[in-house]
Order: sequence, then structure tokens, then C-alpha cells
Amino acid sequence: MPNVSQWDDIAAAISRATGCVFYPNDRRSVGGGCINSGYQLTDGARSYFVKLNTATKIEMFAAEMAGLQVMQATGTIRVPTPVGYDVTGDTAFLVLEWLELGSGSSTAWTRMGEQLAAMHRSTCPQGFGWERSNTIGATPQPNLWMADWAEFWCTQRIEFQLQLARRRGGNFPQGDRLLATIPKILAGHHPQPSLVHGDLWSGNAAITQSGEPVIFDPATYYGDREVDLAMTELFGRFPHEFYQAYDAAYPLVPGYDRRKVLYNLYHILNHFNLFGGGYDSQANAMVDRLLS
Repeated sequence: MPNVSQWDDIAAAISRATGCVFYPNDRRSVGGGCINSGYQLTDGARSYFVKLNTATKIEMFAAEMAGLQVMQATGTIRVPTPVGYDVTGDTAFLVLEWLELGSGSSTAWTRMGEQLAAMHRSTCPQGFGWERSNTIGATPQPNLWMADWAEFWCTQRIEFQLQLARRRGGNFPQGDRLLATIPKILAGHHPQPSLVHGDLWSGNAAITQSGEPVIFDPATYYGDREVDLAMTELFGRFPHEFYQAYDAAYPLVPGYDRRKVLYNLYHILNHFNLFGGGYDSQANAMVDRLLS
């Protein structure tokens, strides 16, 4: 946790970024996820969400801010407005708009589906990837531009995670066979490069108290839009109104049920790399399913 001087630096950074002097009179710890710690800072009139990590993680915050900005620029779905990021002493910080979250109605989740579909129509002529690499959780996520989706997913997602997992002691006997099979699994599937959130599980999507859908904590890049839909099903599905609205606005194409296993394998491998435990067994079961 920052000391008093560092909190003063954070408040000064907010003042500079907003052009309005900010003197917080209250600070409370809030959920920051598994990777960061989080705080609400308020002066009674304005509040901000502050993410903290070690100073070495500053590029992670820089990439998160850039991801929020590119999603916000589409004008399709709400994200927390980023205020700024910097380092004070041994601490990196990212400041975001504070949003009061509530419980979502069926109407709000319908809007979430419609708005995510609209964001996914934002594309990029450079192909698959992004202007910078970022992170998925705390794991590096390379985003080198590629024209071929299957090659991108194979090399920059599954192969990269497998290499990390094997260095952690994971045993994936069918891993190399899967890498050779990915082009076959994705054969005939030619998605446009869509702007994706990249880490869209239920913990990174919510409804504000005013009923507005919002997504946050992105791992942004241009990829197959199905990666976002797949992850919404990985750790507990979104409400069914979300899927109905999304499919009405931007219908999925045949073969999604198999591809979502391949896309979610990336996140299970990443969970093994982050947390260990039984995720290697789950990943191997998914590999076997894909190869069967």
C-alpha cells in the first residue's frame, strides 16, 4: 500500500489530468482482482478507482489504458474512462472513472449483447493483433500483426501459453499435435479482425446503477469476435438475454461450438500459468476433446 507521500502524488496526478484540483478526504480498499489492488478515492464530490501494482508493472497499466481508450472511441459500449497512469516510488498506479455498479435487468443485458456486437463490427485493415503487446491477467500477451487468423491463434496464443506452461512443469503430451491441428480446426473460418475485449468473463462485465452495461479490465486486440463470446461461457454464462440480443444483432456462424473450446483453452492454459492447481488437467481434457 502506498505511503502518505505516494497518495499525495496520485492525487496530484489526478488534478493534472483532469485540470481540477483534487484533494481526497476518504480512501477505501475495494476489489482489484487477482492481480492488482484497488482503492476508491473521493473528495466527497468526485470519486476515482485507483489500481495499484509494483512499479515494474507500469507497462501493463499503460496497455490497459490504451485498450480502454480504443474501445471507448468506438462509441458502442461503456467502459470506465481512463484518467491516467504513472509511477510513484515503488508503486505503479492507474486511475479510472469510478462507476457505481448495480444489478442488471433483462433489458440491460439485452443492451449489453447489442452493444458488444456493435463494438465487434469495429475492424482494422492491418489484420489480427494490435499496436502493442499487453497482458492477460499478469501474463504477457503478444499481439504482433498477422494476416492469417489460424496462424495468429496458433503461434501467439496457444503455442505461447504452452511454452510458458511447460516451463512451469506442466505436462501436455498432445500439445504439439494440437498446434499442428489448429489450421484444420479453423479451416474455412475466415473472421474479420474485430476489436475484442479479450478477457470477457463475468467478473469483467457489469451493469451500472443507472442500468447501463459496462465492460472493464480488457486484454484488447483485433481478433475473431467469437473469443469474447466463448469466454462469457467459461466461468458461468451471462444471462440468456445477452446471447439472444447478440445473435440477433450479429449472428454467429456454424462451427462456433467447437471453436469456443479452442478459444477457451487459451484462458485455461493461462490460469495454469497464473495459479497452477488442476488447470493442467482441464487443459489436457480440452485438448483431447479438440483432437477427438
